Amino acid sequence: MKKNILTFIILLGTCLSMWAQIPATGNMGARRGNMNSGMPNSLEPDSLIGKNKIDANTVPHDVRAWKINPRFGEILPADVDTLHLNFQNTNETYGMNGEYNMLGNMGSPRLSRIFINRLPNSENIFLDPLDFFVRRPDNTLFYNTKSPFTNLTYYSSGDKTVGDDRFKALFTVNGNKRLNVGFVFDYLYGRGYYLYQANSYFNGSLFSSYTGDKYQMHFLFSANHMKQAENGGIEDDEFIKHPENLSQSISSNTIPTILSSTWNRNDGKSVYLTHRYNVGFYRAQQDSTKNDSVVKRDFIPVTSFIHTLQVDQNHHQFISRDNIDGYFADNFYRDETDRDENRYFAIKNTFGIQLKEGFNKWAQAGLTGFVKHNMRSYELPDWSESDTIYRKKFNENLVSIGGELRRAQGKHINYSVTAESTLTGADAGDISLNAELNLKFKLFNDTINLAATGYIKNQTPTFLFRHYHAHNFWWDNDDLSKEMRTRIEGTLSSKRTGTTIRVGVEHMKNYTYLDNQTQGVYGLDGNLKYWSQRANVAQHDENLEVFTAQLIQKLKFGGLHWDSEVTYQAVNNQDVLPLPKLNVYSNVYFDFNIVKNVMRMQLGADVRYFTKYYAPDYLPALGQYYLQNKENLVEIGNYPMINTYLNAEWKRTRIYAMVFYHINQGKGDRNYFLAPHYPINPMIFKLGISWNFYD
Repeated sequence: MKKNILTFIILLGTCLSMWAQIPATGNMGARRGNMNSGMPNSLEPDSLIGKNKIDANTVPHDVRAWKINPRFGEILPADVDTLHLNFQNTNETYGMNGEYNMLGNMGSPRLSRIFINRLPNSENIFLDPLDFFVRRPDNTLFYNTKSPFTNLTYYSSGDKTVGDDRFKALFTVNGNKRLNVGFVFDYLYGRGYYLYQANSYFNGSLFSSYTGDKYQMHFLFSANHMKQAENGGIEDDEFIKHPENLSQSISSNTIPTILSSTWNRNDGKSVYLTHRYNVGFYRAQQDSTKNDSVVKRDFIPVTSFIHTLQVDQNHHQFISRDNIDGYFADNFYRDETDRDENRYFAIKNTFGIQLKEGFNKWAQAGLTGFVKHNMRSYELPDWSESDTIYRKKFNENLVSIGGELRRAQGKHINYSVTAESTLTGADAGDISLNAELNLKFKLFNDTINLAATGYIKNQTPTFLFRHYHAHNFWWDNDDLSKEMRTRIEGTLSSKRTGTTIRVGVEHMKNYTYLDNQTQGVYGLDGNLKYWSQRANVAQHDENLEVFTAQLIQKLKFGGLHWDSEVTYQAVNNQDVLPLPKLNVYSNVYFDFNIVKNVMRMQLGADVRYFTKYYAPDYLPALGQYYLQNKENLVEIGNYPMINTYLNAEWKRTRIYAMVFYHINQGKGDRNYFLAPHYPINPMIFKLGISWNFYD
């Protein structure tokens, strides 16, 4: 792997050198488009880049970015990630605002404590807890540049024994004002600060976009190789909670763990293509930015023909050479094989016809009809008639239809309503109805934004909840009912006061989850040694309700800033869906110029906190979170984790030093866990640096 990284860096340097020899011309970049050209008006030059004066000897530094709606490929405005504020949190697995549970090490499986932010289970659940690293169409940035743009980012902590490193490289360039291509290289190696928890992740992605008047296209190819060691947590929480009771001092990387030779691996590829052909007409009008005699022709699309293709493939392996009697409660293979394997493959095709919004004064909203075909295949071990194990394929073919009504060009009011129904296959009878409303208006010299969202879903649980075969877990739950979920959510934000209020209510029926069925394993002396690993899929057939209220407040007093996010949650059944009542993130910092327009600095400290609750446990053999054993419940929380940091922005470079990560280690209550039996990393020093190149 090290040789591959070195080779990549050499090739990258060669590419950059070659691009540096190409003269930059003004027609390399994309013009500011209108809503019909495919480039939204709100895509401004990045704030770090600034508005540079461009002449014959200057390389233009204009970089624009956007995301897309994965279903139809519609462009959604987004920011280029080059702002100097809070750079220190961009690589933290527990999230920018510390809202995720995790296993301590960078890149480890995670789960949001804020239920309203959780994504639904995907068709391949093994990648869901790894969303920190996995690149998908909905979280990928597409670019338009006036010169070749490169970003190199490096994060590091620790040394060769403990710690973590991550290197990311982004390169993108326009072939003309419409066509852009680029690639991303992402390598994460987390050695960890506790034994046997190292992660090694690699992602290589190629992306491209074409934003013409009549033809538009977005393409993404992504390949992942992810290997994570599983240590099963530390043997005894007392090593963290009461180290003073030990006969000798102990460091984090000498605390005994349950497992030492166990791994999860995921190797996958994904191809995504969405493109459309617009039928319409050209309309001539005066160009207000130039001499009045200049007339430009804007293309006005009337109808779009849309096709979206997505191909996903993943090979999941669980490997364990730990011979711990009774820890893995079941062995359904009845052999000595130490490896579980399952494969996933899916092809989705969506075809749509869209009547465009705004082609005349009567077309106040766009209307889209679509049909989708989803072919997915799972390969799992199974028993043959001769009582031997073989690889069995489970194939599902689904056809669904739907429609969308959307208004996106309104000055004050925009909305969308999307409906989809599955007609054939294992998910036949599934329905999904989503609605959004956005209202923007002025009030007392302030800009108020009011957003309301909601959905009604009646959906079949994911295939791997219905069928899963492996050494330690084996179920065929053909009797699972459809999950019924209803959510209403509203968000009110004030630009002037820096206040955002978010309130949501979700009602669920037949909530589906992983239930803990572990049993105690006892030694010859009759004392408990550990709890075995056993789980099954369960459904809660009674009503389950979650209420969420969130306040985001940003205060400023000159150069002093205080940003906070406070989330309150109430659930009517903590036994089925455990959630902390309160989750808090607060950040106090100074933001000031060292040299105006040259160097800027952010100096501060932030804290993460949540109230005590019986957080979901982690199941190494599945790489998933599940409920705790009811006979062995452990509370985590009520522990503030504090970091101090320094961010500096100098011309094209951003640097951060997290002077003390977890500065309060050992102060007060030492119950510092983000998952049961998985402690937070000890107090350490972290740094990161990001360079931008425009030639």
